[in-house]
Amino acid sequence: MDKNGKLLTIGQFAALHGINKKTLMWYDEIGLFRPAAINPENGYRCYNYHQSPILETILLLRELDVSIPEIQDFMKNRSAKNMERLLKEKISGLDLQIMHLKAIRKTLQNHYQDMTTLLTMDLSEISIIEKEERYLVTVDIEKNISFEKEVELITAKTAKYQLGRLHDASYGSMIPAASLLNGNFNDYTKLFIEIPSLNQKEGLHIQPKGKYIRAFHKGAWDGIPMRYREILGYARQKGLELSGFSYEKGINETVIDRIDDYIVQIEIPVVE
Repeated sequence: MDKNGKLLTIGQFAALHGINKKTLMWYDEIGLFRPAAINPENGYRCYNYHQSPILETILLLRELDVSIPEIQDFMKNRSAKNMERLLKEKISGLDLQIMHLKAIRKTLQNHYQDMTTLLTMDLSEISIIEKEERYLVTVDIEKNISFEKEVELITAKTAKYQLGRLHDASYGSMIPAASLLNGNFNDYTKLFIEIPSLNQKEGLHIQPKGKYIRAFHKGAWDGIPMRYREILGYARQKGLELSGFSYEKGINETVIDRIDDYIVQIEIPVVE
């Protein structure tokens, strides 16, 4: 094929690049991408092979959501330096989008696992599970702290880690295992926040990898101490030593209307 002299019709050139010929007509109308020639007999637009790299550049920039005015400005001042700058900006933007999508996916996966638990688990059962290490943002709390104060502390902490929405993270409460062993079932000392995507992990609480007792409590919170007594009895029977903290979190807030239906998941590290 004689690439130097061969002219393509607008339909052929559009098909070559996988776009609609109306797109080429619009690019011509706004002065972004002109045809190589106009057929003097019928006024049809014609393009040549050497225009393909220019069009592909425009299409790439459009795919990266670069605005038409930005592309027009770039095409008037095309250079390696300007292309490098533009692509660097877009790569940074894509990296942020990817991080955000990964965080959303992790949040959805956590909710999915909670729903699977609700539908498949015997919530009256106490069991031993294996957990991987995870990093948690924690907030120290005082005894008898008000709910309003808890919300205020969580809001401040999530703002520090640039969390867009509260429901993009998992939240819960922590009680030292030592307090449970002493019968202090309301000795909550920390709130935890599991943020899906963390840029830095220094200074965060590490929930250790290993075996955990897992149990559930359904109903009002004043019934949780009774569930802890059952957990302690289970641990004694199995010869298990509680360690670290008990981690509590609600797993069905999104699908209930009554506090009597509220389900708390309790997980406590154990040593055999």
